Amino acid sequence: MTAPVRPQPSARTLRARAAARHSEYLADLAALVAIDSGSYSPDGIDRVAAWFADRLERHGATTRTVPAGRHRGRALGSALVARKKGARRAADGGRRILLAGHMDTVFDDGTAAARPFTLTGSLAHGPGVSDDKGGLLAGLSALEILAEEGFDDYDEIVFLATPDEEIGSPGSAPLTRTLAAEADFALALECARENGDVVVARKGVAEYLVTVTGKAAHAGIEPERGAHAALAAAHLTIALQSLNEQEDDATINVGVVRAGSRPNIVPERAELHIEVRATTTACLDRIGHAIGATAARLPVLGTTATVRQLDLCPPMEATGGNRRMLALAHGAGRELGIAFGATRTGGVGDANTIAATGTPVLDGLGPVGGADHTPQEWLDTTTVTDRVTLLALLIARLCDTTAT
Repeated sequence: MTAPVRPQPSARTLRARAAARHSEYLADLAALVAIDSGSYSPDGIDRVAAWFADRLERHGATTRTVPAGRHRGRALGSALVARKKGARRAADGGRRILLAGHMDTVFDDGTAAARPFTLTGSLAHGPGVSDDKGGLLAGLSALEILAEEGFDDYDEIVFLATPDEEIGSPGSAPLTRTLAAEADFALALECARENGDVVVARKGVAEYLVTVTGKAAHAGIEPERGAHAALAAAHLTIALQSLNEQEDDATINVGVVRAGSRPNIVPERAELHIEVRATTTACLDRIGHAIGATAARLPVLGTTATVRQLDLCPPMEATGGNRRMLALAHGAGRELGIAFGATRTGGVGDANTIAATGTPVLDGLGPVGGADHTPQEWLDTTTVTDRVTLLALLIARLCDTTAT
């Protein structure tokens, strides 16, 4: 028998709770930004994880850390997984909700001291203030105000903080996939776009290495005996860049070209590093086949090319499940008097990994921020109360089986 549905928390009371902790949010954000937590700063990552674990445990969550191992010979920090059990079992219709964000930044150790947290008017600045410490903190705050309201009409809420999103999640992706597959819905905590939009789709990324092989020869005495790998690579670069004209909403970029060792030798080897971004898996596949076909038709006699895919991050596609979540978010926004749109972005994040499991996911649910990965990175603190409230209300609405 399905358990009775419990009353939903009101938008008014959630907003009041979020507003009451605004100063605390800013103090917490300053403390987090003061910790250097670049992707290859495991000690800093683990300090951030411990900070969040302490807060989550205060509200009844159980926590564990999961080592992410090493990447390219360098140690990574650990992921944090916090689980909060609710009062409604899955067998009785209780939902499992995953909240996911990342602790790592793109900045080197020493940046937090050189460029500390500042508040200029309503704009907060500092390394990671928007990407993604502001978003992670918004997720924590939303869970805290729901707990203060006594809301527990769910099977389980899982809070995941990853340590390596900025380098493609090489260590944490399997964990993210496992947790996403267990969830009914997922909410990704990247900050909202500069105009307030949430994110309903993200491009996927594939990286390729093309190796062109020719034949070396003396460039001054007998160049005709060589097969010019660099010349073949140049023709190939032009051909690959022209693929951009064949696909809408996709990009193909030959970002690195290397060839030769000395100016008096016809180069026998060249390398092209290529990045492809596309909105659908089908489009990524088509471009991958096109790269292989193009590389097989080199115009320079005596040269050949091999193509190897180095990495693949699937797209977060705009599915029916995502759009239903967006409709609930818009409904919650109307209750709060918040208007926002939905957008697609070329950047990748934890939401891509989640989407690959088939679990519906909505992203960009943190406060409004921008200029990520730059010294000008900012977070609009006037949006914190509204966005924390929106996130909390959306969690509650996703748990309402009559609405989902």
